[in-house]
Amino acid sequence: MGPTWAQVRELLKLTEGMKPEQLRAKALLLLFTVYGLRGREVMDLQLEDFDWRSEVFTVRRGKRGGIQQFPIQYEIGEAILKYLRYGRPHVDDRHVFLGERRPWGPLLHSTVWRTVSTRMRELGIELDHLGPHSLRHACATRLLQKGTSLKDIADFLGHRNTKSVSIYAKHDNRALRKVAAFRLAGLR
Repeated sequence: MGPTWAQVRELLKLTEGMKPEQLRAKALLLLFTVYGLRGREVMDLQLEDFDWRSEVFTVRRGKRGGIQQFPIQYEIGEAILKYLRYGRPHVDDRHVFLGERRPWGPLLHSTVWRTVSTRMRELGIELDHLGPHSLRHACATRLLQKGTSLKDIADFLGHRNTKSVSIYAKHDNRALRKVAAFRLAGLR
């Protein structure tokens, strides 16, 4: 469903550089892979959603609605700040991520999809889906491999229940066994 974590690291290597598109791509890929955000959730991020003093950012959840706050992980914060300083055009639009051409406006879904899929193809990654949602799957699978419970993964990804995250579990039985492994001592 999604790339392996080794492939994710290779994807991130393709964003090294100081060109505006590279700076934006790195910040986008990190938000998709580390926080498992949906494309629309990243596209809707506003400058005021980032509280740099408290080191948190706010996401307006796409499917279930509401908002969710996340701590700004250092590397991701640095990538976003670098994009804001050196890659983002200086315009009045409040969206964090802007499109590729004038007139500068919000990032388009096609640009987000292309940012991910072009790099996956360049690395020879063959998946049914090459867009940002595949990185959401990589995030969920990584959390599962680390032993995170299905409920915690569902909460982290903004799902209403664990049934929604069962798709990640069915693709990684070894990690699922690890999560389900607990001792029954004392229950008799």
